[in-house]
Amino acid sequence: MSKTQLESTSFPGEDCKQQMVMDGERDQESTGSNESSPREEIDIAQEILRVIESVARLGDYRRSHKKECYGLVRRMKLLLPFLEEIKDFDGPISDAGMASLSSLKKALVLAKKLLTTCNEGSKIYMVVENEAVMMRFHNVHDKLWKALEAVPLDEFEISDEVKEQVELMKVQLRRAKRRTDTQDIELAMDMMVVLTKKDDRNADRAIIERLAKKLELLSVEDLEIETVAMRNLVQERGNQITESTQQMIDLLNKFKQIVGMEVTDVLDDPAVPRMLKKSPSLIIPHEFLCPITLEIMSDPVIVASGQTYERESIQKWIDSSHRTCPKTRETLAHLSLAPNYALKNLILQWCVNNNFELPEKHVPASSDPETSSSFEHQERVSSLVKDLSSSQLETQRKAVKKIRMLSKENPENRILIASNGGIPPIVQLLSYPDSKILEHAVTALLNLSIDENNKRLITKEGAVPAIIEVLNSGTTEARENSAAALFSLSMLDENKVTIGLSDGIPPLVELLQNGTVRGKKDAATALFNLSLNHSNKGRAIDAGIVTPLLQLIKDRNLGMVDEALSICLLLASHPEGRNEIGQLSFIETLVELMKDGTPKNKECATSVLLELGSTNSSFMLAALQFGVYEHLVEISKSGTNRAQRKANSLLQLMSKAEQI
Repeated sequence: MSKTQLESTSFPGEDCKQQMVMDGERDQESTGSNESSPREEIDIAQEILRVIESVARLGDYRRSHKKECYGLVRRMKLLLPFLEEIKDFDGPISDAGMASLSSLKKALVLAKKLLTTCNEGSKIYMVVENEAVMMRFHNVHDKLWKALEAVPLDEFEISDEVKEQVELMKVQLRRAKRRTDTQDIELAMDMMVVLTKKDDRNADRAIIERLAKKLELLSVEDLEIETVAMRNLVQERGNQITESTQQMIDLLNKFKQIVGMEVTDVLDDPAVPRMLKKSPSLIIPHEFLCPITLEIMSDPVIVASGQTYERESIQKWIDSSHRTCPKTRETLAHLSLAPNYALKNLILQWCVNNNFELPEKHVPASSDPETSSSFEHQERVSSLVKDLSSSQLETQRKAVKKIRMLSKENPENRILIASNGGIPPIVQLLSYPDSKILEHAVTALLNLSIDENNKRLITKEGAVPAIIEVLNSGTTEARENSAAALFSLSMLDENKVTIGLSDGIPPLVELLQNGTVRGKKDAATALFNLSLNHSNKGRAIDAGIVTPLLQLIKDRNLGMVDEALSICLLLASHPEGRNEIGQLSFIETLVELMKDGTPKNKECATSVLLELGSTNSSFMLAALQFGVYEHLVEISKSGTNRAQRKANSLLQLMSKAEQI
């Protein structure tokens, strides 16, 4: 029988064939099983091939689960030679053979649904509900493995070479279904900070931008698509806005604010230009639409990259500390906006010809860089920067204090201070013996570091060792803001290395242990960020980080239990970290939290214990001695969704550990 090309039409009778298998319409008393016709076998093989072919057309996947998606697709493609040989098989097929292929088809259809979700679903949902998505992957792996395990390869006269491929796939599926949570721990911590953090510190904006970059939600087009995906998600949930759903919507709105988009109700109609909604039959030329809002422009302006935007929209972008072109992503040589009179005239003429009314927009005078007030402000900042290098100590003190206040007010001030050369003299002030100057200087650098370009300028000027010195010996407020500054700077991976090599971790650990509540929180956030670098994990452990982490976990009044456990979860991936965290006193504390902590405490403690137990069964046995089993059973029944999944995984591990 020759191989046929894949067809796009469906085959009739599929439901009937599956129902026959489910109903068990077979001769149970005969020595052999009933046989299906080769035609039925070929039909189901073609149907399976079409499923795999449709998956191959899906394209890219959400970054958060891209690795799992491509792994699953690769395994599905391994089945192609196997299916081709089944199509060529012309012998009788047993009921068992048909049932195994029917199960294989169902598993592959389930895989297709999951891959479609990862291709089209909300990026934010994929991260927030990572545990649920990973459980779906594990379920697919398990069903595929069971289906292949039941296939009678010899009956189908499968060649030895293809048999080896099938066996390889089964081994890979077995390995994949045992794999634990693979979510990027940095994403998980950032999400926790953004969704729960109540301290409105300036540096938090850096986390929002890092999340947007990680989720690839930095362009208007991507955010419009995400809005539609979020809307579909809400509709699938019966338009019920739960706390979790509201958190996801709030985060989406924060991403929109970063790029200067208008924040709208996610339940509104799909995102299309409002003017188009009024005239659905009218097609507005693409070049008349602002790339940011996707609405027709009434005041088009040209930026340094040569791209044109609506003035109000691009001004919001610039006011949000951006120095890049939203469309090309290239750095802008300057921030001046030049009116695009030619395009404006074309738009006005088109509106007249098509009886189309432009929306009225008002541009505040303060946004015009040519106004006298703006010029005076620039002169004032320039004068303050000069005073930073004055020979008079009191002049320097007043100037750096004013710079500190200005840098906190808005994004344009941070850009203006840096463009006037303010960063080098501020860094120089960090070596002064005046405590007030040190406090103002390090806080000014914290505020300035919110801008990503400023992060690089601050590090380039050699500020890291000086900030660490203030962290060691400054006033209480100076030490806290030094820790926050190191956190902000460590958003850049190269700065994580610089801070670690500059001995910045030991004083952060000391602040974590002996600082004020605010100082402990700043230190914890910085230490988590720095520990994303593998070498810094060892440095943190050598600096004695486990002891203050245990104190924070035990002192629940500080409200830092979950943050401390998140750092522990990160350190548990390091051999030395596992040994430190795996001490009996620590495991006992984890078990106590699993017994009477808050739902979130129980969830985090269970996650840490699972990370420990996944690599060393002795940790499981130690936890059993402290009575963890009954607490796990309770969590598996009444804990949060994530906690229930972790608890069930732990129970399985413990069952295996007891058998050893």
